[in-house]
Amino acid sequence: MLGQIVGGRYQILTQLGRGGFGATFLAQDIQRPGNPHCVVKLFQPISNDAYTLQQAKRFFDLEAATLEVLGKHDNIPQLLAHFEENREFFLVQEFIPGHDISEEIPPIGNLLSEAEVIQLLKDILEVLVFVHQNNVIHRDLKPANIRRRNLDNKIVLIDFGAVKQISTQMANSQGQTTYTVAIGTHGYMPSEQASQTPQLSSDIYAVGVIAIQALTGINPVAFGGQGLPRNHDTGEIDWHEQAQISPQLREIIDNMVRYDFRQRYPTAEAALQALTTLGHVPVTTITQKSLSSLPTKKLLIGGGILAAVATAIVLLSQFTTPTQKFLTYQDSNNGIKIKYPEGWERQDIPNPVTQELVTFLSPKQSDADKFRDKLTISTETLSSTLDESRDLFIQEIKNSLPEAKIVNTSETTMANKRANKLVFTGKDGENNLKTLQVWTLKNDKAYVITYTAAIDDYDKFVQTAEKMIQSFEFE
Repeated sequence: MLGQIVGGRYQILTQLGRGGFGATFLAQDIQRPGNPHCVVKLFQPISNDAYTLQQAKRFFDLEAATLEVLGKHDNIPQLLAHFEENREFFLVQEFIPGHDISEEIPPIGNLLSEAEVIQLLKDILEVLVFVHQNNVIHRDLKPANIRRRNLDNKIVLIDFGAVKQISTQMANSQGQTTYTVAIGTHGYMPSEQASQTPQLSSDIYAVGVIAIQALTGINPVAFGGQGLPRNHDTGEIDWHEQAQISPQLREIIDNMVRYDFRQRYPTAEAALQALTTLGHVPVTTITQKSLSSLPTKKLLIGGGILAAVATAIVLLSQFTTPTQKFLTYQDSNNGIKIKYPEGWERQDIPNPVTQELVTFLSPKQSDADKFRDKLTISTETLSSTLDESRDLFIQEIKNSLPEAKIVNTSETTMANKRANKLVFTGKDGENNLKTLQVWTLKNDKAYVITYTAAIDDYDKFVQTAEKMIQSFEFE
């Protein structure tokens, strides 16, 4: 669609994303002075028979009216137009210059502090209060759908999920409408939403998951939404040992992500009120600087206590895992960037035969280490769809890898785009290997990231590989 004009005035400049519901484009309004940028969203119904299109249009108009109301809030994009053209539905919204908060939280950034997470939660919930007051459920809250606006550094909520239903609805002859898939993103989507019965508190769950991700570095989307550990008995997210925060904040986040939606905060307003009870951010650590700033008299009186505290700090520091430092690899020719750990060897000599662009080798563990774990980025010309490519990749693996066995297939995300993921085992000479492969499509080309390790060593660096994959982005 690049270069095409839709709605008689919106010229498509570039594609921002594509999913099962349609596509999103950056466009310019050629009928306004200066041709300002805007976002055009294309939705394609699952069927194009006359009755389904009629019902889809009715639903689309209702949802557009909702977005018109929501867009009156300063932190939600304004709806500029909505129309049907060639049996497809289009929304045009205000373009928000800025960046997604996925650039602010792990794996791309460092872990956020307790104070930063509290502020982030408040910023998101303050906008979500307005949404819930209008009895609207966002349904797809995740870092990629929360932008930090350049103009004033404020949070803006984008890409509301409800309107996507026009692409998944099916109507029977009696006019009853059902939906073929749940709207949302695995990992951020609670069980009731996956069962297609979302509540206002479903949004609260997603916001709580974002907080856990920011505090722990655990990516809930990684590998089909299996990134969050859970208690086998209760189903609750098991995350406490991964974050050193105050009991008060821990309890609030727990109440946001309860498995049973009836046990969560019912609305954004209720969750925001709970956060305001924290008052000033509680001090959870005592630094050497804070100890030395205490009055001398108090230090003398409580010397024994302070000495014990200082000793405890030293002991605790022995169990603190230092934050892993990541460097940036950038390939301007292919328009990609990725973060990789300091200490990993980088081999960026393109291979025209295998189409490998760069390889990262894990640190050598010992002199007896015969096979170093590696992560490779490659490209491949591909004219098929993402779903069709899965079968092609599986067949290629079985044809080229001795004793190949597919362990897992699922969907994930890569560079904020829908992606496929495979885990498989096989032999390479004397080595028994285990491989994780993730790929997405852009402009008829597959971008493939492959992590390979000796089968017994696979778990040593797989979490690092996951972080690298999630940091991958297109320029």
